[in-house]
Amino acid sequence: MDDEMAAAVERIEAMGVPPWHAMSVESARRIEDDVFTPNEREEIHFVRDLSIPGPEGDIPIRVYRPDVADVPVVVFYHGGGWVLGTLDSIDGVCRELAKRSECVVVSVDYRLAPEHPFPAGVDDAYAALEWVEEHADSFGGDPTKIGVAGTSAGGNLAAVTALRAHEFDGPRISHQCLLYPITNHDFGTDSYAENADGPLLTRADMAWFWNRYLRSPVDGANPFASPLRTDDLSGLPPATVVTCGYDPLRDEGIAYADRLAEEDVPVRHHHYAEMAHGFLSLTDSVSTADEAMGSVATSIRENLE
Repeated sequence: MDDEMAAAVERIEAMGVPPWHAMSVESARRIEDDVFTPNEREEIHFVRDLSIPGPEGDIPIRVYRPDVADVPVVVFYHGGGWVLGTLDSIDGVCRELAKRSECVVVSVDYRLAPEHPFPAGVDDAYAALEWVEEHADSFGGDPTKIGVAGTSAGGNLAAVTALRAHEFDGPRISHQCLLYPITNHDFGTDSYAENADGPLLTRADMAWFWNRYLRSPVDGANPFASPLRTDDLSGLPPATVVTCGYDPLRDEGIAYADRLAEEDVPVRHHHYAEMAHGFLSLTDSVSTADEAMGSVATSIRENLE
């Protein structure tokens, strides 16, 4: 593992945070928000909290815009295993992406499991995309240039939203950016064996997340939960996929990037062998994470221009 990454892991572990699966949902949510909400926030020209109509009630969103107008829009879904995560805990990543890519970023606070199991989060993610297409120009975004992005479970929702829009003639998505995404309900990969005990994300954590997200194991075979199981990925938007070596999700992210490429979807796959899951939240202390964030922002901008 990269020395800076190892030091960051050590600092996080020194906070005395138990594994996610060892806590109640309420406690895990509180700890996740506390650990990952940045103390210092990147200055951004425009930030606004809104609520938009959703399938079962309002969906909170946060809009970030750099000091430019009529620019592409990225609809962003936070990670947290579909159980954890808030607009605040992903705030740092969204600010950096908006500033570096010179795009509007719309962060979506979709409904969480277990109170709202699959497919509630999928439905909210898609509803947010539809709303952005209709209203992007009201906050300086270009509704003809829309991308989706997300980390981990949010990467799953971004992939699934792109898939759903393609299959059902939904909004036109120009780019999907999948950052260490969950793509398959399968614990049998080499990366799950190698990284069963973490760091930062374990096999038991992922089992805990999946068990709360799915209504039954049958849902795990649904392509809108496990996009890697989709029969045909051809025709999907160009993709950027980021994977990392010290991550239980490594192999399924690589497999999804490979499937997209095999089915003639343009893909930029960036693999960071010395990084751990969630590393893009550590740009202030891990130089490779800072470089990776720059590469992601460049890829987003180039695909949406």
